[in-house]
Amino acid sequence: MFDVLVYLYENYWRPDACPDHAQLTRKLSAVGFESDEIQEALSWLDGLTHASETHAGTQGPLSMRVFTPAEQEQLGEECMGFISFLGSAGVLPAPMREIVIDRAMVSSGSPMSLEDLKIIVLMVFWSLGEEPDALILDELFVDVADRLIH
Repeated sequence: MFDVLVYLYENYWRPDACPDHAQLTRKLSAVGFESDEIQEALSWLDGLTHASETHAGTQGPLSMRVFTPAEQEQLGEECMGFISFLGSAGVLPAPMREIVIDRAMVSSGSPMSLEDLKIIVLMVFWSLGEEPDALILDELFVDVADRLIH
């Protein structure tokens, strides 16, 4: 599923630039994705659209997000730490964070890998039509082992 999501991010500048599901399914099949992988990704994207439309609200300046036991199990320490890092860096506001967590909770794999979570974060930015700043893109795309220290 995550390979399909990355393909969509790389080939469509916004979700509304994507064709309808039937045409998109045909295009993705032609590129070589499996039918079940395509359907899982499209279902996940429908959930993302719904979550983006329904998650609203603000968080008080002294509020703190506490992960539920189910979220802790699904996300694992590494992913929860990354979500906290993005929030404390001021690039993942509370409503976006909740969408990320919502989409992570319906994804397979427990605990979720950090690479998959980074794709989810990227897709949330993409679905809202926002471009993450260059440092966050670096954090989302560049493997820690491949970074050069200057």
